[in-house]
Amino acid sequence: MEPVTIVTWNVNGLRSILRKNFYAFTAQHRSNILCLQETRVDAETCPQIEGFRYTYFNHSTAKKGYAGTAIFSDIEPLSVRYLDADAEHPEGRILVAKFKKFFLINTYVPNSQGDLRRLPYRVQVWDKIIRSLVKDLQKTKPVLWCGDLNVAHQPIDLSYPDANHLSAGFTDEERQSFAEHLDAGLVDVFRYFYPKMPHCYTWWSYRMRARERNIGWRIDYFLASEELLPSIKGCKILSDTLGSDHAPVEVEMEADCF
Repeated sequence: MEPVTIVTWNVNGLRSILRKNFYAFTAQHRSNILCLQETRVDAETCPQIEGFRYTYFNHSTAKKGYAGTAIFSDIEPLSVRYLDADAEHPEGRILVAKFKKFFLINTYVPNSQGDLRRLPYRVQVWDKIIRSLVKDLQKTKPVLWCGDLNVAHQPIDLSYPDANHLSAGFTDEERQSFAEHLDAGLVDVFRYFYPKMPHCYTWWSYRMRARERNIGWRIDYFLASEELLPSIKGCKILSDTLGSDHAPVEVEMEADCF
């Protein structure tokens, strides 16, 4: 059987990407499952999405047109859960789809913000809750966690690590929290296949021709339970795909996992 492809992509607004190159992208990179972040829509107000049999939206009820996640799929999950890390911040940031041999978690992790005002919530509340969820799910089945995780783990994962040591997405606290995700039995899939490949980024600022110059950060990931790795056949960043300030990331998995 042909492998199943899963793509994660922060689209920086689903309505916006629909007006740009969404369908050109889905035609060229025909994924079986597409996980989106920062959709900024709910199922009731979103335009009809063509080409996928099943669609699932988790949207923010705290602030209209904010955050949000979605899964478009040709394969019907056994179940889907719509979650938030805590009741005080219903921002539509987590979707969990259950398949035959694993759980797929799609997340849009909160940004700590330029003044780091959201850093304590991010690492002390949100990250701890999602890590607890991962550990709980792994008691039943392995996990494939994808999305915009809003952190560059190692210096190789951004262009100017020394200059950004105190910047949101590369603070010691965020990097340590990411390391704790890995300690929970997860593996950074891209680095599993390309442990030392430099200049591989998934996000670029809109300023100073950053994308054209490849001055970027790798903050979009697939993290997999170790036992799931033999079923993952490849991982790549689709860096030529425009339309958002993020690039999609794709994995291929054995079809019998579904």
